[in-house]
Amino acid sequence: MAEVITMPRLSDTMTDGKVAKWHKKVGDSVKEGDILAEIETDKAVQDFESEFDGTLLFVGVEENGSAPVDSILAIIGEEGEDISALKGGENSTKDSEKTEDKKQEDKEDAKSESTSDDQTSGEIPEGVEVINMPRLSDTMTEGKVAKWHKNVGDKVKEGDIIAEIETDKAVQDFESEFDGTLLYRSVEENEGAPVDTVLAIIGPEGTDVSGIISGGSAPKKSEDKPKESKAENTVSETKTESSEKQEISANQNSTDRVAISPLAKKMAEDKGIDLHSLKGSGDNGRIVKKDIENYQPAAKAEVAAPQKTEQDAAVKVEPVQMPTNFVAGQDTETPNSQVRNIIAKRLTESKFSAPHYYLMVEITMDKAIEARKEINALPGVKVSFNDMIIKATAMALRKHPQVNSSWKADKIIHHGDINVGVAVAIPDGLVVPVLKNTDFMNYTQISAAVKDMAGRAKSKGLKANEMEGSTFSVSNLGMFGIETFTSIINQPNSAILSVGAIIEKPIVKDGQIVVGNTMKLSLACDHRVVDGATGAQFLQTLRTYLESPLSLLL
Repeated sequence: MAEVITMPRLSDTMTDGKVAKWHKKVGDSVKEGDILAEIETDKAVQDFESEFDGTLLFVGVEENGSAPVDSILAIIGEEGEDISALKGGENSTKDSEKTEDKKQEDKEDAKSESTSDDQTSGEIPEGVEVINMPRLSDTMTEGKVAKWHKNVGDKVKEGDIIAEIETDKAVQDFESEFDGTLLYRSVEENEGAPVDTVLAIIGPEGTDVSGIISGGSAPKKSEDKPKESKAENTVSETKTESSEKQEISANQNSTDRVAISPLAKKMAEDKGIDLHSLKGSGDNGRIVKKDIENYQPAAKAEVAAPQKTEQDAAVKVEPVQMPTNFVAGQDTETPNSQVRNIIAKRLTESKFSAPHYYLMVEITMDKAIEARKEINALPGVKVSFNDMIIKATAMALRKHPQVNSSWKADKIIHHGDINVGVAVAIPDGLVVPVLKNTDFMNYTQISAAVKDMAGRAKSKGLKANEMEGSTFSVSNLGMFGIETFTSIINQPNSAILSVGAIIEKPIVKDGQIVVGNTMKLSLACDHRVVDGATGAQFLQTLRTYLESPLSLLL
């Protein structure tokens, strides 16, 4: 009588086992007490012995393969015994059940789709457009309407801003792609809805859309246009992504904010049109697609490179203003924003999933202070200590790529780019705009980028793609007088640098007590990726760069 051997539970936390090595092959004789295989658990590799005599007839998991606890590992029985029923016993039963379930689900889905199509195909009147909650970032699952710019009954033109949508990363304007009347809004201000559910309906004034609303989910357009609809969505996403890049450029290279739709920006960028030479035909002079299409090349003029504006100096570190609706002796409540909820979720996940440890070092900043004075003495240049720290950090990451890596399931990803995220405090909590390819940026480029993004972060003007792709993060509380602190890792990063204030105090130099300027750095590391020695070596390199700024040139 054949015996089924299942994957054993060799520890109280084990859910899967990996066969590190088989000691028996199919066809080998097995005695009670013989080691069948070496099983790798979440804690160790253990020998697994047979409890039966017989012949190894079946192996359910190959070497270096894994399987859940209690699934079939092997079958032992008499040589030549038919075990087809046992091999399929557990699996085939489950597969059969799954197949039946799948068939049933497919039938129900087909029935549901058929019913849904029956309900909606005839209920979307001519000229009516259903607008779904857009996916404005790769991690967005739900959007919150921060503000409606149009009320039910208002006229809407292509390019008009319908609402401000708060994602898990930022607040973005959402504009209409259609002309018509706003017939329906699915949520009120400060309420959320899942991605791809009905957000609003636009169509001819007086159109009855009750049939669409009663559907409860985003209905499909008529059956004859599915591919076109999908293509439009793809193009829309591409345009949005491209327009975000253009908006970054526009914000950095323009002294005045230009009211323009993202699609129009992309078209203007492609055609090389100066936005300041255009007059918008949309609401409040907003530039829309038609204005770009009707642009006359003869009107194009060369624009001189913009000069530095007072904006660079205007973006200063200011205390974060918290809500003022507090009354002595009375409890009040402030609903969490989408940003605050996501921050809480991700920090909790990071703290309890990544094994944090901390390394601290004190750096002498006297030479860095002198170097900064010389740099800022140059015409039109003004860099901060934070800019110098970011640059030194990026250069140190070049020499220690393990710190510029991420943990992902069963592998470590070593990033080819060095993208430093800079923590910025906002009223809703904390956001981390990203400086892409920081190691190739100079001090003035870092300074301008940080000022620009920090300013727009506080006014909720950052785009989602400006907060994605970081490989390392820096958090600086030195401007608040904080001497030392530790931070929670901004996953998927494997480390974050916490920067304290520069303090003037007595230090020992060449055996003498003198007055010096010191700064404390704290490096939080994910021990799954960055070992203690690796983190320490990174800090040594960073220390060298900051204590001897000229070493950055080597």
